[in-house]
Amino acid sequence: MNDQPRIPDPETRRLWIERMSEICRQYDALNLILDEAIALAEADIRNSPLNAYRLRKAKLGIAPKNEKIDA
Repeated sequence: MNDQPRIPDPETRRLWIERMSEICRQYDALNLILDEAIALAEADIRNSPLNAYRLRKAKLGIAPKNEKIDA
């Protein structure tokens, strides 16, 4: 039994590198999509009436007590 790892031939390595590069490009594209979705969600949160209400109460120094959040 040979315990030495086998180094693939140059063509196999080239194909593997191409596949890995494509996978990295796909992950980069997915990350951009997720970043945009996060930005949109954060904007929705900032613009929500509930958030504005809580910010007003926080500025007045009134701490909410067991507020029920309507989903």
